[in-house]
Amino acid sequence: MAKRIIEDLEEMKTMVGQEIGVSDWIKVTQERVNTFAEATGDHQWIHVDPERAKKESPYGGPIAHGYLTMSLAPYFLQQIMEIKKKRMGVNYGLNKVRFPAPVPVGGKLRMKAEVAEIEEIKGGIQIVIKMTFEVEGQEKPCCIAEAIYRYYS
Repeated sequence: MAKRIIEDLEEMKTMVGQEIGVSDWIKVTQERVNTFAEATGDHQWIHVDPERAKKESPYGGPIAHGYLTMSLAPYFLQQIMEIKKKRMGVNYGLNKVRFPAPVPVGGKLRMKAEVAEIEEIKGGIQIVIKMTFEVEGQEKPCCIAEAIYRYYS
């Protein structure tokens, strides 16, 4: 899907309830999972030991960390939208993060984004974006979350 270009914060305010877009698919590799494990110190075998995960995991193989999935939100959001006239944007927090289904290593992942709510703040807006992460071929999403961003004009 093409990136949605939003001219400014005033235009963004008109988008409550609208889908912003859908990212491209990316493959979740064992290398990416291992790199994330190194960065976070989370070396649980279900993520980093493919042989053991094949034998002992209820998923039949290694799965990505839930927080690895969440950490891809900025990457996906940059594909989905761009606000042209803004001074800066910052992460403000998260609401309602859930991981209803696993992301198998080797699976393909993407994210859908929708504007859930917007409120004015001093110098800009606070926006809640509903994010739905999907694995190709799986009916149930692997992650749902509300991300809160602040954009300043």
